[in-house]
Order: sequence, then C-alpha cells, then structure tokens
Amino acid sequence: MPPTPGVNQPGATDPGAIRNFCIIAHIDHGKSTLADRMLQLTEVVDPRQMRAQYLDRMDIERERGITIKSQAVRMPWTVREGERTGETVVLNMIDTPGHVDFTYEVSRSLAACEGAVLLVDAAQGIEAQTLANLYLAMENDLTIIPVLNKIDLPAAQPEKYAEELANLVGCLPEEVLKVSGKTGVGVPHLLDEIVRRLPAPIGDSGASARAMIFDSVYDIYRGVVTYVRVVDGRIEARDRIRMMSTGAVHELLELGVISPEPVKSGALGVGEVGYLITGVKDVRQSRVGDTVTINARPAKESLGGYKDPKPMVYSGLYPIDGSDYPALREALDKLKLNDAALVYEPESSAALGFGFRVGFLGLLHLEIIQQRLEREFGLDLIATAPNVVYRVLMEDGNEVVVTNPSEYPTGKVAEVFEPVARVTVLAPNDYVGAIMELCQGRRGTLQGMDYLSADRVELRYVLPLGEIIFDFFDQLKSRTKGYASLDYEPSGEQSAELVKVDILLQGETVDAFSAIVHKDKAYTYGTTIAAKLRELIPRQQFEVPIQAAIGSRIIARETIRAIRKDVLAKCYGGDITRKRKLLEKQKEGKKRMKMVGRVEVPQEAFIAALSTSDSGDSGGGKSGRK
Repeated sequence: MPPTPGVNQPGATDPGAIRNFCIIAHIDHGKSTLADRMLQLTEVVDPRQMRAQYLDRMDIERERGITIKSQAVRMPWTVREGERTGETVVLNMIDTPGHVDFTYEVSRSLAACEGAVLLVDAAQGIEAQTLANLYLAMENDLTIIPVLNKIDLPAAQPEKYAEELANLVGCLPEEVLKVSGKTGVGVPHLLDEIVRRLPAPIGDSGASARAMIFDSVYDIYRGVVTYVRVVDGRIEARDRIRMMSTGAVHELLELGVISPEPVKSGALGVGEVGYLITGVKDVRQSRVGDTVTINARPAKESLGGYKDPKPMVYSGLYPIDGSDYPALREALDKLKLNDAALVYEPESSAALGFGFRVGFLGLLHLEIIQQRLEREFGLDLIATAPNVVYRVLMEDGNEVVVTNPSEYPTGKVAEVFEPVARVTVLAPNDYVGAIMELCQGRRGTLQGMDYLSADRVELRYVLPLGEIIFDFFDQLKSRTKGYASLDYEPSGEQSAELVKVDILLQGETVDAFSAIVHKDKAYTYGTTIAAKLRELIPRQQFEVPIQAAIGSRIIARETIRAIRKDVLAKCYGGDITRKRKLLEKQKEGKKRMKMVGRVEVPQEAFIAALSTSDSGDSGGGKSGRK
C-alpha cells in the first residue's frame, strides 16, 4: 500500500513534524476502540478492510477482547485547529496492553515515545492499572495528556472523574479532554492536542546512527522483523547494521514503516518508528532493548536499554502423549521468538515423564501461552500447579534456588526467603473491611491508605507473591462485588516459615503433587489434595493409603478401600472357624499383593488434581486484575 499522497516520505520527515505517543490505560477502558477511530480519521486503513480492534491480530486477543502484543502505527494527520492549522504531521501511535501480566510490553513501548495519552473510562474512573501505567510513564519523563473516554455512556460522570484525573496528573479539570472512542466525538480535537502538547523528538541527524529495538516478532517467511525507534542519525536500505550488545553484523534486506500494514521506505531518520528485516532466523540476535548502529560508522555509546522481564511464576508443562515432547520443544522455541518474557528449561517427573519448567509473568500469561500451544501447535498438555521462586539457606551455608518443589533440599534448613510484591487495590470505601480481612489472611502488611475522592479508596499492601498468584484476585472480586481493581509489582523478598508438603501414595512420593506452602497452611493443603485424590484414583485390589507429609512427619491421611471378593458367599451355616480361615487367607493374599502392587494414577487424576481452574486465578479476559 503506497503512503498517502502529499505526506512526507519516511526518512525525509523533519523531526519537528513527528509526534511519538502511546495510549496507556486500565484494561477495558477503550484503548483499542480509540485506536480504531484514529486509524479511520487519518484514513490509513481502507474502509472496506476496517474491522473492530484492528490492531489486535491474534485470535486470542480478539476472543478475550484484550491486547497482548503492542502494535506501532504511522498515521499522517492534517491539523484542523490552532497555530499549525493545515500542516501535515506524522503521528506514530503505539497501542499497549492493559493487563498487569503484560506490563513489560508497556515499558518497552514507553521507551520509544515522547508522550502518553492516559485514557480513563468516564463511567468507572481511575483503576489500579491506570496508576501503575501513569507512574511508568512519569519515570520515563513522558508528557501526559489526560483523556476521559466513553462519555457517550448513560452512566458516565465526566465532571467527577475529570477532577479526579486533574488531581492525579496535576492539571486543571478543564484541561482533561473528553472523547468517545465508539462514536468518534472529540477524537479530531484529541489528535490536534497531541500535536500541540507533545514535544517533537530530539536527536542529532548528523551523528552516527543509533536506534533502539523496542519489539521483535517472527515471520515464518522473512525471519525476524525488528521494530526500532531511531534516536540519532539515519538508517538507509542496504546498510550493514551492527547490534551493539552482541556485535553481530547483518545486511539490511528491507526497512520501512507500519501504516498499519508494512510500507517499504528508503531510509528512517531521527524520531521515526519503523521496522528492519535482516533475514536472520534467530530472534536472540535482535534482543529487545539493544541498540542498532551502522557498521561503517558505528556509534560509541549504546542507548540505555531497560531491564529484562523476570519470571514471577513457574509451572511444569508436560505433553499428555510422551511422543509429543519434541513438538512441545519446537513450539516453545517458536513462541519465544514472539514473547521476550518466556523462559523455559527441560525437566522430567517420575509421574508425568518429560516436559519443561516454564517461567511466566503471571497466571494470565501462563493461560495465554498454554492456549496458544494447544491451538496453534495442536498439543495436549498438563500444567502443574504454579509456584514462585524460593531461596533456601542451609545450615551449612549453602544456598539453593528452588523453582520446582522437587528441588527443595532435604538437609537442615536455616532460612527460606520468598518473593514479595507491592500491591495496590482501588475500591469503593464500603469494601475496605473486606479487603483488609482478605489481605491479612494472606499474610499481608498494610503500607498505607489514601482516599482518592469521597467514595474511592486506595490501599497499599506488601504481600507474598505466592499468596497472590492463586485465587487472590478471584477472592478480591467476589468480596467487593467486582468493583475492586488490583495491581502489583515485585518488591524483593522476605524470610518466611515455609515447608515442603509431599504427597505419598502407598509410601512413595508423587513429585507432581509436592508443594511449598506456609507452615500454617500445610495441613489444609495436605488434607485437600489427599481428599481430592481419594475421589480420583480408582480402587485397587489392595488398600492404598494416601498421605501428606512434611519431611518424615505425616500430617494427613486418606485411605482408598480395597475391592474385595465375597469369599463367604458359598459358606453358609457350619463352624465359624471355617469362615475365619477363609478371611485370613484373603487377608494374606491382599498383604502380598500390596507388597508387589503398584498404584497407577490415571492422567485424568493428574489433570483434575493439578488444574489451576478451581484454585487459581484464571486471569479472565476483561475481568480487571490489571
């Protein structure tokens, strides 16, 4: 698709006529719908090809109504009001995810911008993730434009929430823009305000080229497609480029801009956002956060990158059919190309066979990856119960990092450290008591409490991450009738009284069911799993004890009764000793059988006992833990 006639070509655009911005908001506050209206107004999408949530390309994104991958789009805009009326400006917009699990996508997008549109639903007001994204933008020194969306809703209270937003951002209530992404009201004015309020990109066009990689995706035909923001200098087609962190040199096969489909160009100049294709098949050679420079005239210093995302939650992924193991490895390799936050390594379990220990940013991330593996690669998987990373200090001074309960050391433990998170909960003030009760039950420590307005309160807690990743969010929603919103970020670690609970079947440990829990909750976990397994494991010819143990101490037990043949059926009347003799003989047989018998746990039992659906926060699409 050729660029719109009359618009400055990429590479020749004056940086003063470029505005780079992203849209940040809580989930379901209308980012993607507003982006759709902007695409229509700037006429970069043919009306026949237009569809709702145009920038959400993945099936899962469209089904759940959430954005998972950031998308960058170049849009020409002719200013309609103000000093620059009639002037054409290039707007580079980045649509970002709103869910807390994908904050790393947001942080990468912010690094490529000068400003951010802070979008708030005029019917719901400020939510926890709105605050989290606002603080991220402020850390990056971005200019913030506060905007209220969905003003067409009957429940909208624009005046009330404009005041709330103005207090938060530090501006006047009348400076808060009011738009409707659905009907398009106020969107042209918003685009004009973006041109007026946001600064133009600053860079030295005569210096050595420096561009920052803020995303990379994998195309099966063309290899790795790298998205960059040019800071200094100029990158031209057919240049040989160098990655500054690895020193790898590649020849450029193509470069251009996304508008919103790829458009080839001859060069990219200061302040421009575009893509590079080098034909490289290994995404690790174009790391996100790296600096790209020209090999012939390389820059001396790289740009400040940003921290790699660290996995918060680990879970084992095992194929139900063992022969699918190579296919699972290949599928994970391909997903890794598209998802910088995915970490995995092979592991094996006596009960489940060969699989992978996979690190995720949260439970929604886990669920999305599992769904993509099942849909896109046709795999049937079992996911073990998710757990966080613990640091165990032994009495002999050794230190062990535990990502899997089976790695928990057996010697004398001096101290166990668990990760903690800073949690922000926003809710109507009627629910403060219920929220405090929930957080204290999860070993939380209250850090502070602020009233944002007469009827909305912000609570700040420090909670163990292991307590959040299970059903914390579901519990919070049910106790606040769905009104509370939650955001959390990692905040170091703390010492805790944690123990490893083993589940034994007939005296043998089943590693797939082991868990690391707080001492006070060990008994509850043991009894719950033992009761669950008693229902799920079929009866054998002999009695099977199911035990939960901490070390060598048994804390809970359930018994699966043996299937017994009625040996006294033909023995009616006569001497009692004859009956007793038959029963003793049966008892001896059962005893021998128990010594040599093995308990086979069916796959269904593993799936049902390990399923996170009844104990885990499935992170639902638009549900709001974000």
